[in-house]
Amino acid sequence: MNISIRLSKIEQRYSIQPEYLWKTFPDYAVFRHQDSRKWFAVLMKIEASKIGIDGKGKITIINVKAKPEELSSLRMIKGVYPSYHMNKEHWLSLNLAEIDEMLLFELLDESFALTSKKLKEK
Repeated sequence: MNISIRLSKIEQRYSIQPEYLWKTFPDYAVFRHQDSRKWFAVLMKIEASKIGIDGKGKITIINVKAKPEELSSLRMIKGVYPSYHMNKEHWLSLNLAEIDEMLLFELLDESFALTSKKLKEK
């Protein structure tokens, strides 16, 4: 599935629009909650070597937040890597060329939930 179709699915699923924040990286997109403005995903095109993939060339990744206790087991799955440019104790990088589509959206759902605004206790 190509990037534009995935972006459309993310937009529809979470009722948000990607934000393109950096002039020097016009293809990088941030996905954030409308209420809290917290990021739950970041789309980037990076050199494969930056997340430990051998070879040259750029790949498209999405960074998502995950539960720290699940990071080790998740990193054993094809397409899941330690996070590029985010806290590696809380974030993962998902290689869109390798990741299973169902797993991608499960991890996006988890990231969305983990970054949502917490309700104050009464």
